Amino acid sequence: MLNRFQKIFFLVSLLIFNVGIIFSQTTKIRGKIIDASTNEPLPFVNISFKGTQIGTITDFNGDYFLETRTPSDSLIFSYLGFKPKTFGVQKMRYQELNVKMESDNINLGEVIVLPGENPAHILLDKIITNKEINDPDRLTSYQYEVYSKIEIDVNNLDEEYKNQRVFKNFQFIFDYVDTSAITGKSYLPVFISETLSDYYFNRNPRGEKEEIKASKISGLTNESVSQLTGNLYQNINIYNNYINIFEKGFISPVANFGKAYYKYYLVDSMYLDNQWCYQISFKPKRKQEPTFTGDFWVHDTTFAIKKVQVRIAKDANINLVNDLVASYEYERVNNLVWFMKKENIFVDFNLSDKQVGFFGKKTTSYKNIVIEPKLKDDIFKLSQNIILDDSIYHKSDEFWRVARHEEISKKEEAIYTMVDSIREVPVFKTFTDLIMMFYTGYKVFGNFEFGPYYTMYSFNDLEGNRFRLGGRTSNAFSTKIMFDGFLAYGTKDQKFKYGGGFVYLFSVLPKNGFGASYKYDVEQLGQSQNAFMEDNILSSVLRRNPNNKLSMVSQIDCHYEKEWFQGFSNKISFSHRTLTPTRFISFDKIVSNETVSIENLTTSELTLSTHFAYKEKILTGKFERTSLGTKYPVLNLHLTAGIKDFFGSDYHYEKINFNIRHWFNVNPFGYFKYLVDVGKIFGNIPYPLLQLHEGNETYAFDEYSFNMMNYYEFVSDQYISLDMEHHFEGFFLNHFPLLRKLKWREVVSTKILYGTLRDENRNILIFPEPLDGLSKPYMEAGVGIENILKLIRIDALWRLSYLDNPDIPKFGIRAGLQFTF
Repeated sequence: MLNRFQKIFFLVSLLIFNVGIIFSQTTKIRGKIIDASTNEPLPFVNISFKGTQIGTITDFNGDYFLETRTPSDSLIFSYLGFKPKTFGVQKMRYQELNVKMESDNINLGEVIVLPGENPAHILLDKIITNKEINDPDRLTSYQYEVYSKIEIDVNNLDEEYKNQRVFKNFQFIFDYVDTSAITGKSYLPVFISETLSDYYFNRNPRGEKEEIKASKISGLTNESVSQLTGNLYQNINIYNNYINIFEKGFISPVANFGKAYYKYYLVDSMYLDNQWCYQISFKPKRKQEPTFTGDFWVHDTTFAIKKVQVRIAKDANINLVNDLVASYEYERVNNLVWFMKKENIFVDFNLSDKQVGFFGKKTTSYKNIVIEPKLKDDIFKLSQNIILDDSIYHKSDEFWRVARHEEISKKEEAIYTMVDSIREVPVFKTFTDLIMMFYTGYKVFGNFEFGPYYTMYSFNDLEGNRFRLGGRTSNAFSTKIMFDGFLAYGTKDQKFKYGGGFVYLFSVLPKNGFGASYKYDVEQLGQSQNAFMEDNILSSVLRRNPNNKLSMVSQIDCHYEKEWFQGFSNKISFSHRTLTPTRFISFDKIVSNETVSIENLTTSELTLSTHFAYKEKILTGKFERTSLGTKYPVLNLHLTAGIKDFFGSDYHYEKINFNIRHWFNVNPFGYFKYLVDVGKIFGNIPYPLLQLHEGNETYAFDEYSFNMMNYYEFVSDQYISLDMEHHFEGFFLNHFPLLRKLKWREVVSTKILYGTLRDENRNILIFPEPLDGLSKPYMEAGVGIENILKLIRIDALWRLSYLDNPDIPKFGIRAGLQFTF
């Protein structure tokens, strides 16, 4: 099944990224150098194209790779104590060149070696001492022009794979397969993007702005893709002690404590751009730590890094990344500071070396660097950190020919050539539909999308067997307005449930739109935002308690949302709700010592919500968006007013809710994240309108709920909760050889809740058993293992308070699916 999915995913990638014709224009050479007499690998062998400064050295395993557009016709191999060798090379081709070096049989005179400090350590200490002077982060302001090129390739396309029946109608695409000099894997480019921008930075007052001047994306003109590609140049600072790679803190080779993690070797010295530099190679001291192998060149006078290449250690505990090679070149600007000149990043995304995966390649270059410029005040007054308009997609070929920092090859130009015929093959369309249905939950039929498929059937104690049909309009219908609706029926209560609504967007970026909806359906009160939908089949299958605490809700919603700039938005919404009791959850009160049932509870609410996430990255579709997160705290504030007698509303009240969530690296001990949630309710209202604290009655782990708490167990009108997790990223398990290969990762967590409940709210309606207020903090804690089979997290959880409450779990095992690098 997995192999078939990979083939489908490969084909869909071709559709999405519009595969073009490929012609190789780059000379690529890779190989291994060994001692001819012992067959042992030779590290630090000098390899260079004759008559040029283009070259490299072998790594600690004797392996090397070279890739250039300007080669000579010969490659020279030299190593102290061995005879130099010269081999002819074929230009503009991929080739493997393995070399056996023969000893020179030179009898050296006596050499006396005295104990002393490693010369590489002496240079490293000089680098660390001069960090503050050479670190570009010390600058108060700067600006530059940045050119970024990103390419995505499908890799591991061997003959057996190409001959699969699923590719019968697509054999022509394999005529354009190329080979990577870094890995030796075959690959087929499927996507390329180019972005040209002006970037401005000011430290005090702090401000930064990127103005995208031009963008060219393999036939796609999507604003979100442009923002991601335009802002993907990574602010990697080699002078930092830790370098974040896929949000994981890798130890920099020039970290202040680098000697505790790396072995260093002084291997060469030469002029680079008329500046005398020393070359130092490094490798990790221990296995499976977040470290690199590679080398760097350091200037002999300023002790600044001139050039560095890093490659993640092969056994680093990181998912789906088989390999990563990054190189950075620096130049001295105005004889003041060393600034990045060019960066190249290569990533091999793959489950294993034998399966089809992807290469990601990024080249970024910097020009027109100005240190301490006089920036105009209005540059940072604009609300958007990234500025772009439709004109950036329509630049001429002549514009790009002049504006590019380096000429692109015919191979890269050809990727822009669309192959429309491939998208017309029926089997290709079928595969695309299957993948999109799996990802979104909807099956597209022209102007309509049917789904979500996982809600078509479910069951609960109130409705019995529940059958549901739903759908929404597709982008083919409109990219401005989307309608949706559903119809459901329960065989036990014999009632139809239904709903529908629409969303209209004035703009996607920044988001600006309004919508309205109506529903008559069952709802689980006190359920977290992350829980399964009530009619998700998994919610039925994974229950640990009978699913009988549902309420009937009739609700009208309308809203207007305005995004002021990326990461900051407001939403004003109106909701009119009618809650109806069921045979399991009744609304009763005491009147003259008698129990009286309430037919329903009606409310009208007006809510103002504010969301702020500094430098939040967002992946945007036409109507839906996914946050890619931010390294800064995320703040949410909700102000709600209940309006009595408005459309029959029964109550007047106010609610305030504020939450903050954040994560940060605690290198080298993994990362820590927390969520603080605070709320208060003013006014007298019955328990269904108070804060019913989020329980979880399934065996699925829910990040935003109290997993050992039942529904309808605790209620408050004033509350504060704290959720903390520390992810050790394998810090302990990596030290056990038998566990190291599994790449499991440890996680510990705790959740604390405290709230109060006024008597006025306690006495309005009779609480169903065992609902009550909190007389002391509620606490639960857990330890878990994540990254099991790279997708599964399993937690052992203990409830630490209110252990005498009826029908509660004191200990439990919860599992969930999650993906992290």
